[in-house]
Amino acid sequence: MKIVFLDEYSVCGRDLSSIKRWGDYTGYETTSPDEVLEKSKDAEIIISNKVVLNAETIASLPHLRLICVAATGMNNIDLNAAAEHGVEVRNAVGYSTYAVAETTLSSALALLREVTYYDNYFKSGAYSSSERIFNFDRPTAQLRGKRWGVIGMGNIGREVARLAEAFGCEVSYYSTSGVERKEAYPQLSLSELLSTSDILSIHCPLNERTRSLIGAEQLGQMKPSAILINVARGGIVDEAALADALNEKRLRGAALDVFTSEPLRESPLYTLKDPYRLLASPHNAWSPVEAIDRLIGCIEQNIADYVARR
Repeated sequence: MKIVFLDEYSVCGRDLSSIKRWGDYTGYETTSPDEVLEKSKDAEIIISNKVVLNAETIASLPHLRLICVAATGMNNIDLNAAAEHGVEVRNAVGYSTYAVAETTLSSALALLREVTYYDNYFKSGAYSSSERIFNFDRPTAQLRGKRWGVIGMGNIGREVARLAEAFGCEVSYYSTSGVERKEAYPQLSLSELLSTSDILSIHCPLNERTRSLIGAEQLGQMKPSAILINVARGGIVDEAALADALNEKRLRGAALDVFTSEPLRESPLYTLKDPYRLLASPHNAWSPVEAIDRLIGCIEQNIADYVARR
């Protein structure tokens, strides 16, 4: 059984022996779009984090029987084409719930406490040359007592809500699926959630309902003192509209771990008037080593389950 991992770099050099033992394994650090077919030929199992497997590619791989997505989101796989050709697609569920939730909470704290600005103030030598013990260039705020709005009350959204409540926040949420569930927090309309939240964090999948969910109109409904956090998928937030809101001080700040294109090339987010209003990271909210090891365990289990069904 031939197993191919198309973007092995995405697991940060962690131990893959539990996967390799299942067959003839080949791992590639990265794979460009024009290399997918050549690297995947004769593969029965493909593992991919962000390498796109479209309908044409899937149709051209007659031996392919299982795609293991090394992530939770499956938007890089043409699921209809996979089903048409009898190819199973299995993702990894729950491995990064705590990691992404921790990133979300730490992002809110960092923006409220102006951590990046004051860290630079210290390291730049401005503090050592100051005559004052304290510096209040940028007033800080505490998390306790804030209203925290969650978009997408799935596993990650629920863990974020739990952490936010533990820090003394009042939590409410908006369901992008429209499915009614019994939750521990009040469900609001999107407009009400936008207008009342001090911190708004996004934890929903990217699909037809959520693409461009937060644009100029929605940002305009938020408080000027509010913080927006997107650790879900790029494309949910209009980045140009967000840059405008930050430049015009219509938002206190934003934290982004995901972007419409990744890596993000040219963007108004790189040239903000006040760069300290944005906290950004290169899509790594999910990636503590503990979470990566759980991810590898999920992939191994998906392969084991497939082998048991053969």
